[in-house]
Amino acid sequence: MVDHVRVARILRRLSEDVSTLEAEARASATRRADPMWMPGVKYSFVTAVEAVVDVAHHLCARQGWGPPEDNGHAIQLLADHHVLDSDLAVALRKASGFRNVLVHGYVGVDDTIVEARLDDLDDLREFSRAVAVFVGDR
Repeated sequence: MVDHVRVARILRRLSEDVSTLEAEARASATRRADPMWMPGVKYSFVTAVEAVVDVAHHLCARQGWGPPEDNGHAIQLLADHHVLDSDLAVALRKASGFRNVLVHGYVGVDDTIVEARLDDLDDLREFSRAVAVFVGDR
């Protein structure tokens, strides 16, 4: 059975991260020049995507859809079980890869890509809506 309290708590954290990222998308040049600005934005992306992954793994475990092979597969399983549409799952799997790059530094991170992502937060918002609908039906 889905732990509605846990999912709501994680989605609230995701919403807070998205709000932070939206505010930083409007940051002034002076704010962006602060040496802590970009690391803060990156951290907010990491925690936002981590919330997506946490919910995906929770739903997979509680619904008996797993175990997923990895974070991307957990997200894909949500699409396979009609929680997410396939396009959203693809976008979120890419976001999971982006999170891995930010956390593990597999390759150098181009800060212009991070800044561009600030203008495209719809996938995170849509994930919250889709999960809220799914758990609301339970």
